Amino acid sequence: MKKGPGLFSDFGKKAKDLLNKDYTSDQKFTISSSSYTGLALASNIVNKGGLSSGDVAAQYKHQNAVVDFKLDTESNILTTLTITDLHPSAKAVASFKLPDYNSGKLEVQYFHEHATVATAVGLKKSPAVDFSATIGTPGIAFGAEASYVTSSGEFTKYNAGVNMTKPDSNASVVLADKGDSLKVSYLHHLNQLNGGAVVGEIARKFSTNENTLTVGCSYLVDPHTLVKAKLNNHGNLGALVQHELRPKSFLTISGAFDTKALEKTPKFGLALSLKP
Repeated sequence: MKKGPGLFSDFGKKAKDLLNKDYTSDQKFTISSSSYTGLALASNIVNKGGLSSGDVAAQYKHQNAVVDFKLDTESNILTTLTITDLHPSAKAVASFKLPDYNSGKLEVQYFHEHATVATAVGLKKSPAVDFSATIGTPGIAFGAEASYVTSSGEFTKYNAGVNMTKPDSNASVVLADKGDSLKVSYLHHLNQLNGGAVVGEIARKFSTNENTLTVGCSYLVDPHTLVKAKLNNHGNLGALVQHELRPKSFLTISGAFDTKALEKTPKFGLALSLKP
């Protein structure tokens, strides 16, 4: 389905994932399983700051439909229905969260060879309308997104950017926060890192004249072990080791340090994901 330039939300996603995905300062345990009938179950327990929380999730796939259901320890129920091939190159996603009856949302995505359009509407009176569009090719794409609140008649968000993708690299420039911030990122895969990658990201906040430069890398020690590290110009250093214990079961250990304040206690996180 996704043969064109992709969604605007994917701009810079590869660099963002390398710099943020799997980093945690909490303790998390996940166990999941699936069956040939299309049913998948998962349970999560998270300990954060001495407080524990958890959720139970189920997913059922049938032909072109996917139903996701999640119940957490705060009695919130999240249900999502995704239908692919609703129309050639179209996809629909409906979601709602209980007991918040005003949280319902319907999103429709359309993928064309040279353009992609996504529209999301809240299922309530005077809803917010989110719209994004991209034009171009899988190699280079230009896009924008906006959020309009019908009750006030105002735009609460409008962003624009460009994304460039090659087999071994990805670069993006995104102007966000109503033009108040600019983020530039570049990711490059290197054979010297056994298939790992290096990434650089520059974020500027015009209203505060603040700049943040972050560099990071990932390295495949062996087919089952991944090492990642990142450092920004404010002295924040992060690192993690992820090991595949068995197919689709992972142990991740991560840490964060403030190199400009070594007297502070470092933060450590542990995540164990098991799939029998």
